[in-house]
Amino acid sequence: MAEIGFYHLTRSTLEQALPRLLGRVLALPGRAVILCGSRERLEALDAFLWTCPEPDWLPHGHVQNADAPHHPIWLATEDAAPPNGARHLFLTDGAVSARLSEYDRVFDLFDGRDEAAVQAARGRWKAAKAAGHGLAYWQQTASGWDRKG
Repeated sequence: MAEIGFYHLTRSTLEQALPRLLGRVLALPGRAVILCGSRERLEALDAFLWTCPEPDWLPHGHVQNADAPHHPIWLATEDAAPPNGARHLFLTDGAVSARLSEYDRVFDLFDGRDEAAVQAARGRWKAAKAAGHGLAYWQQTASGWDRKG
C-alpha cells in the first residue's frame, strides 16, 4: 500500500508548491511521475519546470520529447505503469490513478480555493482509505506545511 499525502494548497499555486516537493524527492535520490489532469497542464508544467527558480534543476521529460528511463521526473496524462521506475506519484488537477499501490508515496495536490477541487479530494481520500492506503493531510500555513491528519 502507498502512503498518500493530500496537499491542500491554500497559499500558493501548484506551480509554486510542486518544485520544492519534487526537489525533496530528487534529493533522496528518488524518481517521480506527475500525472496531469490535461494535456494543457502537462505542457504548462513542462515549460515551467525548466525555468522555475527553486530548486534550480528539475530534469524531466514526457512521451513527446524523451526516453522515460533517462528522466527522474516524468510528466504524463495517462495512468500507466511508471515508465521511469518512479516510486513517487504526484497527482494534479484532480487526476486519479488506479495504480496507487505501485508507488511508495503519492502526493495529491489540490486547490483549496476551488470548492469543487476540495470536494473531489475528499472523495479521493475516502476511496484511498477504503483501499487501505496510509493517509496524511497537509495544509499550507504562513510558515509552510502543517500536518493535520
